[in-house]
Order: sequence, then C-alpha cells, then structure tokens
Amino acid sequence: MVDFEVDPAEYRHWDLVVEPPLAWLRMQVDPQAAVRDGYELKLNSYDLGVDIELADAVQRLRFEHPEVRVVILTSSHPRVFCAGANIHMLSQATHAEKVNFCKFTNETRCAIEDATACSGQVYVAACNGTTAGGGYELALACEEIYLQDDGHAAVSLPEVPRLGVLPGTGGLTRLVDKRRVRRDRADVFCTTAEGFRGEKALAWGLVDAVFPRSRFEASVRARALEIAARHPAPGGASGVRLHPLRPEMSTAFVRYRHVVLSWCPRRRVAELRVRGPRLRDLELLDTKSDALWALQAFRELDHALLHLRTHLPEIGVVTVHTEGDPEVCIAHDVALHERREEPFAREVLLHMGRVLRRMDNTTRSFFALAERGSAFAGCLLELALASDRFYALDDPACPVRVGASPLNGGILPSLGGAPRWSLRADVPEPAGAALGSPAPLLTAAQAHEAGLTTVALDPLDWDDEIRIAIEERTSLSPDALVGLEQNLRFPGPETTHTKIFARLSAWQNWIFSRPNATGPNGALTLYAHPERPAFGWERS
Repeated sequence: MVDFEVDPAEYRHWDLVVEPPLAWLRMQVDPQAAVRDGYELKLNSYDLGVDIELADAVQRLRFEHPEVRVVILTSSHPRVFCAGANIHMLSQATHAEKVNFCKFTNETRCAIEDATACSGQVYVAACNGTTAGGGYELALACEEIYLQDDGHAAVSLPEVPRLGVLPGTGGLTRLVDKRRVRRDRADVFCTTAEGFRGEKALAWGLVDAVFPRSRFEASVRARALEIAARHPAPGGASGVRLHPLRPEMSTAFVRYRHVVLSWCPRRRVAELRVRGPRLRDLELLDTKSDALWALQAFRELDHALLHLRTHLPEIGVVTVHTEGDPEVCIAHDVALHERREEPFAREVLLHMGRVLRRMDNTTRSFFALAERGSAFAGCLLELALASDRFYALDDPACPVRVGASPLNGGILPSLGGAPRWSLRADVPEPAGAALGSPAPLLTAAQAHEAGLTTVALDPLDWDDEIRIAIEERTSLSPDALVGLEQNLRFPGPETTHTKIFARLSAWQNWIFSRPNATGPNGALTLYAHPERPAFGWERS
C-alpha cells in the first residue's frame, strides 16, 4: 500500500537542509526504493514515492520553517538534475495509476508555485546536470531556473520524440503561459530530444541564468540571497510541527480524529464524513498548533482523498456528510478569517484551499447529503459546493440548516480561481461572505430557493430518491463520467490550472492508452530497445 505519510528523517530520495534564510532540497533518488517492484529509479528519475516526499517537504517548509525565504531545488547526482518520470514505471503502470501519478505530480508543482506566490517562500531550480522531461517540469514550477554551463547539462522535454506522448503534467502550459516562450520556439524545443544547453537555453527563455561549473553553487547561493533579501520573513512567524496523522485503517474504512472514509466495494460507493469544530476547538484559535481543527481536519481530508484515489479505484460515488453545529462552524470560520493576516492562520487557510482543490480534481462522483445533524456551513459548505450534486433533507420537524461564512467569499477558491458559490450561476453572493459577518442560517427549503442545493427532498422521499440517484450514477461508464465531471467542474475562463488538469492531463492520459505509445510496437513499449516504434499514421 502506498503511504502518503512520511517524515524527513525517513526520506529515501531527498535531502533537506535548512540554513535560514535558505533551504536546500537536494534530489538523491535511491534506485532501489521504488514504490513497486519491477523497475529501478536510475539517474534521479522519479515515481510516486519520490513525489510524496517532495510534497511533504514543501508542506513542512511552509508550516515548520517560515523563516526560510528561498528554497533551492538541486541534485546530489554529479551529472543529472532529474531525468523525469521513470519510463519503466510508466510502461508497467495501469491507466489509473498513470492518471493518478500525473495528477499528484502536478498538484505538487502547483503547491510549489502557491508557496512562492502566497507565502513568500520562493523556489528556484539549480539544474546542475541533465534536466529532462518531468525534471524540467519540476524546474518550470520554480520562480527562476539556473543551468550549469559545462557543455553537458541541458534542459529538454523529450516526451514527443522519444516516447510518443507529450509533456502532460504541466510542461507545455508552463512553457508558453508562465515563461512566455514563443509558440514556434516551443515547437522546436519540444521536438528536439537532446534539448538545449547553456547560452541557447538562456537566449530562448528556457532558463534565467547560466553559471559555469566551477562557480555554480556559489553563484546560485548569491542569487538566492538576493531574492531572500526582497522577501523578508513575516514578523512573529514561528514554526509549527506537523505531527503524523496515524489513522485507524481496515479493509472497510480509514478513521481519523475528525474524518472517516468508509466504503462498500460491492456497491462501489464510499462515504466521506467530516465532523465540524466544537466549542472547545475555538480555544485553540489563539494557539499555534497542528491540533487546530481547521488544520487537523483538512490534513485528514487530504489524506482520505489520496487514499480514495490510489487504493479504491472501483469506487464510483462518494457521499459527503458533515456533522456538528453549523453556528459553531461559522464562529470558527469568522475567528480564523479575523486572523487571516497572521502567518500561521494564513498558511492554514492556504492549506484548506489546496485540499478543496484536490477534491475538485478527484475523479469520483461526489454527492453531498445534508441530513439531520449535518453542518454544511462555512468551510464545510465548500464540500457541498465542490460536490457534483447537493441533496438536502427538507424536514420541518428537524430542520437542516445551511449557512455561509467569510470563507465562502473566495478565500478558498476553486481550481479555476473563482469562489465555488459563484459557479452556481443563479446564486447571488451569500450574505456574510463578502462583508465578513456571520450569515443567517437557511433551512433546506430556503437554501434550495437560493439555488445552493440541487434537490430538496421531504422525509418520505429521501431514502428512495438518494438510493436511486446513487444506483443510476454507479451504472454509468466511469470513462464518460470522468470526462463529464472534469468539464463541468471548471466553468468560466480557462486558467493555467484548468488547462493542466481538465485539458492537458486528459490528453496526456488518452495518448498513454493509444497503440502509438503503449501498443506492442509503441514508442513507450520499445523505449531503450534497439527496435524502432511502428506508428499508425492516421490523425484523429
């Protein structure tokens, strides 16, 4: 089983050294420590396990080391920065494994960019050797890229000429949208397997500086210190240790302190249940601790979503439930919002947003169910708004209450950047979301009239209607549903992130399943063999 919980003391692939205001994150992949048997991670190539450690390091640096202003990504390998995703891993992986690997990889790249943009923790790439494919995509996630000028080190995206696929976890999008490389030059670069070195890479905008081998590390350090001087650490910032979650796990559930994920393989249905904050949780708002409900619960939710993606591929529908007091949820949100300029509270809010975007990008059908005792209010209302449908029980004898808080006004944006309430075109901004004041709680009927819910059902119809809706959904083609959901979840103007996740990753994984890539004579299948691939020449 893939374990998404790691600790720096147990890293197999990265060496993290903190030297405030800098941190060095050196890639030193252990070839024998692959996630699965059957391949070696040679030449700093990576698989999911390497990226899990990287994601953990990015998260820890934000919470545990806010004094770090620049993070330098580099390599301990003498000739290779990173050779990209391991080809033999990709050739052996199932389609679902490839999809989830590419998705998690790019979510980690997005977290790097988010740390730079929102936390002032700037990432730079010190490419001290071959930087190919996913290795260059990792560099592209950084604010600046430095290349060693030694006649050997080069940057390249060789997927098209060598593998019959495309740089599908963000490479193409970041190349032209982020670095503003001209389309015609990008075309040449992406079809040149050996890539570009030194001054040509600099002239074409593929890197930001080149330094000779003899002065490479010293030059990188000097440049990083200049950047750090422009991004001073926030006053009063101190590190907060992220302790292990240690959930209780079985063949039917994963149980955390605030979150429970359970499932029924026969029905292909899972239940995600989140318990809201209690009154005693409000007392922790003035402390800096990973026990804070907003941080603990959303770390648990993140881990549950990754478990769902990776280990429960046949689950088709996830019902989303909340429990607790909606008024306490809103009070918790209001207090957290009031502290949003404080470094720790800001990082908590940024983390909550990333987890909700992970849910946006999880290919399962989510049906939120507001029942007796539910607490779809404030940040927990975001779970319902992120779901594909929102059902509410309309029972006057035991009213369901739904409400907005300041956190619904855009501080936890969707993957496309818009507040989730705004993606429901007939819904005006919820009262309180813009002004930062608590909003009146709505009954199920009022929430439905306001357009927040999809369907409001009375107690007589509830069980049957929900059962039928779930049975109908699980009878549909999973492939068709992935396409449906990934298109409907990201309405509005296209962004870099929607290009990557809704469009580019879908194309990448479609190409991965085509004979020209993975057929018996495909480019990926025959990689490192003497035979040349045999392509079918029809354009679709």
